[in-house]
Amino acid sequence: MRDLTARQRQVLRMIAAGHTSGQIGTRLGIHRTTVDRHLGDIYRQLGANDRSHAVALAIYHGHITLADLSAIATNPRHDA
Repeated sequence: MRDLTARQRQVLRMIAAGHTSGQIGTRLGIHRTTVDRHLGDIYRQLGANDRSHAVALAIYHGHITLADLSAIATNPRHDA
């Protein structure tokens, strides 16, 4: 399995926080379709079927941590 890029991890953290592709795109200054392309790449790399599966696999494989999710939950403007 290839390692995820920093941008892919950023998108995953925002997905885990419940943001839509449109919201992520706005926050990151990229188009929604670019977010969806990142998400498709993430699915392929992790072998995920959907957003929740991707987040679960990313946590399992250490690409994102529960601390990452905690930081997002306590600071809704956090997107790094």
